[in-house]
Amino acid sequence: MNDNAQSFTRVKSYQPYHSPYDPCPPIGQKYYFTPAHLYIGFQPLNLEQFSPKEALKKGTLWPIFYDYYKNPYKK
Repeated sequence: MNDNAQSFTRVKSYQPYHSPYDPCPPIGQKYYFTPAHLYIGFQPLNLEQFSPKEALKKGTLWPIFYDYYKNPYKK
């Protein structure tokens, strides 16, 4: 697999601003996911592919574009 294609992080996080005058407790860390296609300009040659049956289940032919959702808040 292409090393450039895997050199990104899909999970990003940020800390929302909490005013000192806000009566609510701080929210803490918030997480969001970014899709892989944001980091790949043109489709690289010879990308690894799922089998047709597996590609239908996962919704994409290429593993690099498969985005399994894992809840970051779940412990």
